[in-house]
Amino acid sequence: QVPVVESGGGLVQAGGSLSLSCVVPGSTFSANAIGWYRQAPGKERELVATINSGGGRRDYADSVTGRFTISRDNAKNTVYLQMTRLLPEDTAVYYCNAGGRYSIGAYYPSTYWGKGTQVTVSS
Repeated sequence: QVPVVESGGGLVQAGGSLSLSCVVPGSTFSANAIGWYRQAPGKERELVATINSGGGRRDYADSVTGRFTISRDNAKNTVYLQMTRLLPEDTAVYYCNAGGRYSIGAYYPSTYWGKGTQVTVSS
């Protein structure tokens, strides 16, 4: 089992910003692609952003393009999701997935999920 730990969620007003972190301990972190997902109440889990192992390739869902930025610091075993201009519809539990298969235009998650961090955006 690979531990995956998200943090940084909270309550913010619409138009505000939050930064989420995903820590994946272990020496193989730098070899892993990472995906950020979110799940709102009553909705399916959706892929928000992905980043490859070296950080040179990033993809975003259309709904967050231009507002969210994914990045990683392999020295700290951490992937970040910087969220700006937040909207009420961004309210969800945000999950990190580590080590999925990342090919052109698609990310196939692994079985390694964190427990999630709640993001609530008030209008």
